Amino acid sequence: MTRQITLLLSCIILLLSCRKEEEIVHSTDTNVTEGEQSESIKGFFLLNEGNMGSNKATIDYFDYETGVYTKNIYAERNPGVVKELGDVGNDIQIYGDKLYAVINCSHFVEVMDVNTAKHITQISIPNCRYLAFKDRYAYVSSYAGPVLIDPNARLGYVAKVDTVTLQVVDTCTVGYQPDELVVVGNKLYVANSGGYRVPNYDNTISVIDLETFTEIKKIEVAINLHRLELDKYGYLYVSSRGDYYYTPSKTFIIDTKTDQVIKTLNLLPNTEMTLCGDSLYIYSTEWSYLTNSNTISYAIYDVAKRKTVTRNFITDGTEKEIAIPYGIAVNPETKEFFVTDAKDYVTPGTLYCFNPDGTKKWSVTTGDIPAHFVFTRKKLKPIQ
Repeated sequence: MTRQITLLLSCIILLLSCRKEEEIVHSTDTNVTEGEQSESIKGFFLLNEGNMGSNKATIDYFDYETGVYTKNIYAERNPGVVKELGDVGNDIQIYGDKLYAVINCSHFVEVMDVNTAKHITQISIPNCRYLAFKDRYAYVSSYAGPVLIDPNARLGYVAKVDTVTLQVVDTCTVGYQPDELVVVGNKLYVANSGGYRVPNYDNTISVIDLETFTEIKKIEVAINLHRLELDKYGYLYVSSRGDYYYTPSKTFIIDTKTDQVIKTLNLLPNTEMTLCGDSLYIYSTEWSYLTNSNTISYAIYDVAKRKTVTRNFITDGTEKEIAIPYGIAVNPETKEFFVTDAKDYVTPGTLYCFNPDGTKKWSVTTGDIPAHFVFTRKKLKPIQ
């Protein structure tokens, strides 16, 4: 299965079910490795999406100094927050002294103190998706309408949030069902998917001028766009999920100086990617309705040399244990990398840590559908 299939099935669940009140699940600690020192990175937060309609988004935390992985830190640190973190975690970022988590189907961005993971406020944004930051502002992509496959689904927008007042101060209409966004200088690039309007997907990147906060152009790329990564040379890498039938997933390169697509990487299907130095880590779980199966791949693309370095960055056979790769991250200091496994989408997943050479270092059980990482340079304080 893919995220698209999960979305379709889960929409039905969402419409037919309501969450009963549950007891708070306390955090659990697991020693996964001996404590070690990273130069300035103290640990990372992992946002678990939780199956749509189950209200089970959770946050886990790994502490490099102690080697302890802690599941579900939010509920225990915020016992007064009703329904805990909410329904479907879609992005997690740190900006300044705040930790931001996008909770898609609960229609808000949860804002926490990065030192304690304690609740500060919630910013209401319908069907919110991803975050980007510049100067005083956060930018949040929004599908705008309900969580529903609809051929007439409306255009989405980007919300501009003041990170001091934590209020939405402006919005800019973009394409259909906008996903990831990236700031490049004074421009904001937004990947429009059109996923709710299947089979009439959007195929554009919206470019927003941040001074006027208006859309100044659209760049035609390919259907069903999703992820964006910017390299240090000014090139933007864009993932297209295709249509799961005859149009395959691909990776595209845009020159942000000219806003032109300069290269199509036909042989690099792309579900998720992350950039570390000149190495672009890409994995793909490419679903086909023609074969009713996934084709899974793990590749590294050298953005400086413009060539594929490897077709499998896991070198010890551990990829055979991973049912559904669902998240990826690379520690920019140690170069160790992480891959998550969503398994069957309804039970706890697994996080795998790999040495830079692609051999397994350790693994641990996570929350349901582990997906989104953010490294932190501030050690999470113990509960007072």
